[in-house]
Amino acid sequence: MDFKSKIILVSGPTASGKSNFSIKLAKKVNGEIVNADSMQVYKELKILSARPSPKEYQKIKHHLYGFHSVKKNFSTGDWLKIAIKKVKEINKRKKIPIFVGGTGLYFKALTDGLVNIPNIPIRYRNNIRDLQKKLGQQKFYQKLIKLDPGSKENINPTDTQRSIRAYEVMHFTKKPLHDWFQNTKSYFNKDDFFKIYIDYPREELIQRIGKRVEKMIKLGAVQEVRKFVKLKVRKDKSVNKAIGINEIKEYLKEKKDMSDVIEKISIKTRQYAKKQSTWARGNMKSWLKFHPQDLNKYLKKIK
Repeated sequence: MDFKSKIILVSGPTASGKSNFSIKLAKKVNGEIVNADSMQVYKELKILSARPSPKEYQKIKHHLYGFHSVKKNFSTGDWLKIAIKKVKEINKRKKIPIFVGGTGLYFKALTDGLVNIPNIPIRYRNNIRDLQKKLGQQKFYQKLIKLDPGSKENINPTDTQRSIRAYEVMHFTKKPLHDWFQNTKSYFNKDDFFKIYIDYPREELIQRIGKRVEKMIKLGAVQEVRKFVKLKVRKDKSVNKAIGINEIKEYLKEKKDMSDVIEKISIKTRQYAKKQSTWARGNMKSWLKFHPQDLNKYLKKIK
């Protein structure tokens, strides 16, 4: 496989070993790594976001890690603008850009372009999220189909994230989400990308998540949240969705047992990994799926 003119994309659920594999791949193809994880952009959130440390870089250049303040907004559009610039810079150095992360919307923006949907007020969006929680996904999906019948062709009934997004867009703009996507164009050509998805078996992934959470606590996740609380970040900032922040805040307030905190964070992380896998099934059909055991075999084939 000739990667010279390609942009390599590496995704997979959280704790699937994306960073480790990408460093090995970068060494093979003379690449540089670009972050495609929405939480790893924040400089104050190193441990809970599982951001790779400079020691783990192994002399491979890494971009867009830990550069943005948690106090400032950072949208998919913001990321895309910088990501396009990084591709140009890396290509000028005659290197291969390798995008690594688990944020599906970042990859979709990169490959398909960004949808120019008007900003929907946060309170409006929160009301729809509350409605979904109240009804449950099955009833909420039926409500979405009544509002936007075309969604049935494009959205999996179990895909909570996309169902909520389609509902809020249709409700607010009076135009289906699919119609907004029809007018979207990517900065790149579809042939520019080589897409790899690490498809980790569920039971093995659950074990890896448990070990990762325990490691985060040992590395100082509690101290990281203490510092985060002192920053007084506004509640409407997306960084507050980072798994572990609310669970550790609760621990600091009520001094619960640490094993309880670890279990809660592990459960939330497992749920997030399941959402990522569901999203991938609907949106990453064209990606090459690799079982983790096959990754090293694949690397050996690259000359």
